[in-house]
Amino acid sequence: MNPFIPVSEIGERALIERISGIFNAISNPEIIVGPGVDDCAVFDISENEKLVITTDMLHRDTDFPGCMTPWQIGWMSAAVNFSDVASMGARPIGFLSAMGFSKDTDIAFVEEVSRGMHECARFCNTTVIGGDIDTHDELTITGTALGLIKSSELLTRRGARSGDKVCVTGFTGSAGAALHAIEKKIDVPDILLNKLLEPVPRVAEAQKLARSGAVTCMMDTSDGLAMSLHDLADLNHVGFTIHEHSLPIQPEVLEHITKNPNEILDMALYTGGDFELLFTVSPDLLNNAQNACNLTVIGEVVPHEEGINIVCHNGKNSTIYRKGYLQLGT
Repeated sequence: MNPFIPVSEIGERALIERISGIFNAISNPEIIVGPGVDDCAVFDISENEKLVITTDMLHRDTDFPGCMTPWQIGWMSAAVNFSDVASMGARPIGFLSAMGFSKDTDIAFVEEVSRGMHECARFCNTTVIGGDIDTHDELTITGTALGLIKSSELLTRRGARSGDKVCVTGFTGSAGAALHAIEKKIDVPDILLNKLLEPVPRVAEAQKLARSGAVTCMMDTSDGLAMSLHDLADLNHVGFTIHEHSLPIQPEVLEHITKNPNEILDMALYTGGDFELLFTVSPDLLNNAQNACNLTVIGEVVPHEEGINIVCHNGKNSTIYRKGYLQLGT
């Protein structure tokens, strides 16, 4: 008889790894990328095209700050899934949602959630194509997003090589700073709060990057920059050197949250919810990537034995630890 092990003891990633081992027991030649490996599963649907599929579950207590409007809840529920589709370079083609509401939920609340979901899908040039509604003790929304991409343009988490440039879209740590502001009741402008409450999936940027031919691997930063770097390092057997002076920090963070360098760095590395793209680029094709979208080069891929480090403002190297946003009590 197997010993009792609570899921909170091993954490989200370890649990996913155990479950993926079960699901991967039966192989399917049409599945190019299976469970637990990347942001999306990938199906081979024709010689020239791939279908990507992802799903994510969100809950009232753990995923939706109390200040979120119903519209923002709907937007967020779709955005987190479209961000995964974007990380593969794919074009979104549809969204499904299973929503659980308590019996006493106001109908107007449900309608606003649906409007937010619809607006996010429309922003991504697609639509909500179906789903399910049921009663539930806690507001729970599960989204499933689908996308298409040319076989030659598919991007995955694998492919980083020593010497590649490390790049990100947008800012690092903005969502974490916004959550800090909410928890500490710090008055901040909407332009910062919305980095947390209305994350923008980088679907347009991702498709342009995929077409550029410059990107060697890519994922999103939903669990934080540090966790994402460690995920890529494990898969590609590489290390990373990141430069603190290159990290793109949103001006409103410095103006309203903190000017303390240690606090800023902690937010940039170890807080999640930004839903930006983290990707590596062949150095000789960096101009192609820069022409595809606005990006910031934050470091380089290095040999695995050099580890994952950041060159701080004082010129000293510091280890980037494997920590960030995780679920299941870790």
